[in-house]
Amino acid sequence: MKPLQKILIVGGGTAGWIAASILAKQLQKADGTPSSVQIELVESEEIGTIGVGESTIPPFLEMLKNLDINEQEFIKYTQASFKLGIQFTDWRVKGESYFHPFGTISAGMKEYTFYQMWLKSFHQGDNFALQDFSPCNVMAQNGRFYLPQLADRTAIGEARYALHLDAKLVAEYLRKYAEARGVVRTEGKVMEVVQRDDGGIAKVILRSGQEIAADFFIDCSGFHALLIEKTLGASYCDWTHYLPCDRAVAVQTENTGDTTPYTRATARDHGWTWRIPLQRRTGNGYVYSSQFCSDDEAVNTLLNVVDGKTLIEPRVIPFKTGVRNEIWKKNCLAIGLASGFIEPLESTAIHLVVRGVIHFMRNFPDQDCDQALIHQYNRRMTMEYEEIRDFIVLHYCLTEREDTPFWRWCKNMELPPSLQEVIDYFKVQGGLPEMIDALFHPVSWRSVCEGMGLRPQKYSPVVDEMNYPVMRKGMLEYRDAMAEFVKKLPTHDQFIRDNCSAY
Repeated sequence: MKPLQKILIVGGGTAGWIAASILAKQLQKADGTPSSVQIELVESEEIGTIGVGESTIPPFLEMLKNLDINEQEFIKYTQASFKLGIQFTDWRVKGESYFHPFGTISAGMKEYTFYQMWLKSFHQGDNFALQDFSPCNVMAQNGRFYLPQLADRTAIGEARYALHLDAKLVAEYLRKYAEARGVVRTEGKVMEVVQRDDGGIAKVILRSGQEIAADFFIDCSGFHALLIEKTLGASYCDWTHYLPCDRAVAVQTENTGDTTPYTRATARDHGWTWRIPLQRRTGNGYVYSSQFCSDDEAVNTLLNVVDGKTLIEPRVIPFKTGVRNEIWKKNCLAIGLASGFIEPLESTAIHLVVRGVIHFMRNFPDQDCDQALIHQYNRRMTMEYEEIRDFIVLHYCLTEREDTPFWRWCKNMELPPSLQEVIDYFKVQGGLPEMIDALFHPVSWRSVCEGMGLRPQKYSPVVDEMNYPVMRKGMLEYRDAMAEFVKKLPTHDQFIRDNCSAY
């Protein structure tokens, strides 16, 4: 055994400090003292970070819990608000909206049984909206919020939530967390990367002349991919033939009106805009395809639709959707934007950072970095990226819009074979292929399919053996009781004021 003695993380930001925090926590000794593996992070304030990833999904809260971070204090520090899901407007046709909620939609039944019973109700002549049975949707549409874990035996007990947060404050918070657990931060810009005789990385040289050697390197240098691509030559699998958006423009604005407990994603002529309300400001952006839209047009479109006074100048961010063919190569692992990128429609960027580090811990190497570990890591992370890619493509390919060249392209786009298989299976009876440790559960797929007008042709004959009149009555009683219960909850803003107002 030749255990790692030092890990060097190149690049900070959200990705770098999440990696540092998880490593410091996971590698610490049983008595809580820092690990014998040295962890150092080098970053340059001069370079800065992308810093626009301000929306998360529920697994992010699991990361906080695993790091023993107090959620309430974290929310205050990062000026966060709560997120119950995403409202999609104008995606299927103009003038129509739907909601993708977190949590379950089950009306007190097993989730699959409820969905099949709901499909049967449609064939029996009813027209109950699927999302009327979603606790997260009902809270979101009423501007209400309460912690589901404090209402376990109520109609909202099966809800889940995530956070809208300030990415730069997240990095700042996690830096303090990691440094308190032994991580060393070095300020400086990497000017040269020196390789070993076997092609791996030996050390980096900073502009100051300082040399930093390590046994293992984590590339968090963002789209620059300084180590994994520019040094080790790991190639990139381009997915723009599935997802043509390749640029985003972002701007922050003052808050106006009530803070909504959900993200808004509104389809535009050449892409879509996001609106993410935090406690003290709102994040806005326009994700678009340069094939159909110029940067100037995108900036003007965004500025014409935002609410409130702008706080910064709009910033254009080019990107290429895809994934690194070797996320881990030799003694270097890419995390965050260096490993791949999928547009932020479902707020998965931070999740992929966390998963990248978790899978690394499951395949933690010694100095030899055995190729079997590397192969399994790359295979597993590629699966994570492909699952998210397919789910994002689903939002586009089901559109009925033909009013612009962009949406005509989406309506007739080529589909990944893996997604086509899911759609074909779903169309029959609403079934979904079982996936290993999937991020998006059936409720997510069903919500988007229903919102985009794809409803199964039949329901499962199994439910014909159940007492439909009794179960239908139970469904409606559940729906009505939940609606009444939610009206009594505090508003989103009131809950924040009473429990976790920002510092």
